[in-house]
Amino acid sequence: MSQNSARPENFSWVVPGKLAGLAQPSAPEHYRFLLQSGVQHLVTLCENKPPNYECCPQLILHHIPVVDFTPPSPAQTQSFISTVETASSRGEGVAVHCMHGHGRTGTMLACYLVKTRDISGLQAIKEIRKLRPGSIETRDQEQAVINFQKYLHETKVTRSQCLVP
Repeated sequence: MSQNSARPENFSWVVPGKLAGLAQPSAPEHYRFLLQSGVQHLVTLCENKPPNYECCPQLILHHIPVVDFTPPSPAQTQSFISTVETASSRGEGVAVHCMHGHGRTGTMLACYLVKTRDISGLQAIKEIRKLRPGSIETRDQEQAVINFQKYLHETKVTRSQCLVP
């Protein structure tokens, strides 16, 4: 078996060494590239698992199916962020993909920035689009990022109110 690797389409780091986005990998060379780049976890947002993923059993697959051109649910977003945070706490890299690495992938990446950088949904969308042109394709996806930021803010306010004597 050849040990060649090939960069998957639309691959880029959003948080170097920690979180990357890409289009759906399909060839064994793509999975080897991910492993060689420090990615131990692959989050697939496609409705089906990616082809040939079983060729690299060292790469842990997390399947969070989101219908194409729709935003992830709040529970799906929380699941994604939890996956990244857990992997990150172990020093393991995560890559997330949908079909082309734009809509669903960009939405999840922007939500991650909202949470970890404590920035607005609009700032996160702008940042992801700068890093990954073409990201976050629909108004519903944009709204999901903005709503996620509102949800985090409300959760933070509720928690702080509970702590007040």
